[in-house]
Amino acid sequence: MPEYLNVQTHSRVEMVDVTTALGNVLSSNVPKGWIDGFLVVYSPHTTCGVTINEGWDPDVKADMTRFLAKRIPKDWGFLHAEGNSDSHIKTSLFGSSVLVPVVNGRLDLGQWQAVYLCESDGPRMRTLRVSFLEEK
Repeated sequence: MPEYLNVQTHSRVEMVDVTTALGNVLSSNVPKGWIDGFLVVYSPHTTCGVTINEGWDPDVKADMTRFLAKRIPKDWGFLHAEGNSDSHIKTSLFGSSVLVPVVNGRLDLGQWQAVYLCESDGPRMRTLRVSFLEEK
């Protein structure tokens, strides 16, 4: 059964570290006897993706958002009537899901890694679907 994680964003474009929240979802909802496997973290939004990247240096988030803003500007002249075509493109680049390994009931990310919700059309309340895949 999937779990859902609600995340409030505060800017039009931002990367929100959801690693701790995912760990909390895992520890409070892990099925009995389930130790190793994966979390599937899925964003059902067309303007909000998910990625894994460095979580130690905050300049990484700033560099990523600045890089994308320069190369995919909001006012490029897109045809999409809602005015958020840049958000759709950025979300496609990030992707809508990540697979996070779990070992001994805990997230097994690299030393510097974090899981990010990648907002491109906020601020909004976003929902991530979190599913558990047991490794047999």
